[in-house]
Amino acid sequence: MRITRITLANCRNYGEATIEPQAGLNVFLGRNAQGKSNLLEAIGLLGTGKSFRTSREAEIVREGYGLAAVSAEAVVRSGNVTLGFTIARGERTTRKTLTINGRAVRYAHFLGKLRVVSFAPADLALVVGAPGLRRAFLNLALAQEQPNYYTALAMYSRTLRQKNALLRAGPPYDEELFAIYDRTMVERGARMTLARAQYVQALGPHARAEHLRWSAGEELELGYSSAIGYEVGDDEAALRERFERALVAARPRERARGIALVGPHRDDLTLALDGRSLAEYGSQGQHRTALLALKIAEYRAMAAATGEAPLLLLDDVLSELDPDRARRFLEGLGGFEQAFVTATHLDRSLPDAAAFSIENAHVERIA
Repeated sequence: MRITRITLANCRNYGEATIEPQAGLNVFLGRNAQGKSNLLEAIGLLGTGKSFRTSREAEIVREGYGLAAVSAEAVVRSGNVTLGFTIARGERTTRKTLTINGRAVRYAHFLGKLRVVSFAPADLALVVGAPGLRRAFLNLALAQEQPNYYTALAMYSRTLRQKNALLRAGPPYDEELFAIYDRTMVERGARMTLARAQYVQALGPHARAEHLRWSAGEELELGYSSAIGYEVGDDEAALRERFERALVAARPRERARGIALVGPHRDDLTLALDGRSLAEYGSQGQHRTALLALKIAEYRAMAAATGEAPLLLLDDVLSELDPDRARRFLEGLGGFEQAFVTATHLDRSLPDAAAFSIENAHVERIA
């Protein structure tokens, strides 16, 4: 899949801009704070319907304006498609609209039409940050690959909020309502746990092989830590049984603490080097190398699962690597259909790349 034309209106520091990227590698060069990351964010919005930079989507709307819009013409396996994203900022709320070929659609239908894998320096938090960041990483990758995963995630998240509200309210409890919530969480949560565990198993060999290219023989190991006790070979029925037993065992503690304590909302993606926790024992250089391997693994796994290479968004990544590592990183992704890279400068030329300069949100092709 690839974008042939993208238009921005009142997004961040952009007034109006239209870019026609080429297939293969597209490089956007410019000083800091000129709009390079904003452009990649806009492309990402058309893939996931959400920003990879902020959870406060009102920030996307240009200062002094009430509406931001991004649209793109793209070529995907099923044919040509036009995707649109608009966000209206009001005094108290924001309203988002997603369109396919000019027709407004629900988020679940929009997601996955244009798949993206993004990589920015801030992603180092995946290695050292809270488990919620790694769960979000798994959720976004799986939601782009599997529409039924997002459906299960949305239902589970809504039910979890309802159960927590009931727990916080305290006794006397509506036992019938508790039973309904638990049944829904078991059904959807078992599906999520199985999908995540299988995805991590698919990522593992890619990440391990790529990591060996970058490190001095250190073995990167990915694992899935499940609050309901997933074991390799479990199917969805086995996971439902495990989840039901875990809920019964946790019920006194949940009611004492006023919060749901078991389920995929408590799970984690684990990363280890030679059997030791990467977050706890790894150096900053080891964190970065593992993240590079993880992102390449994500890219390869998504391409293998869908039969179509996703768009690759690399925000200020190559400029942080020495020339040899930058070359090896791009070679590790070999075969990408379209990639977008931002940098303040390049120490070496990138063959067959389209180069654009960005200054104060003005984009001009220079090569």
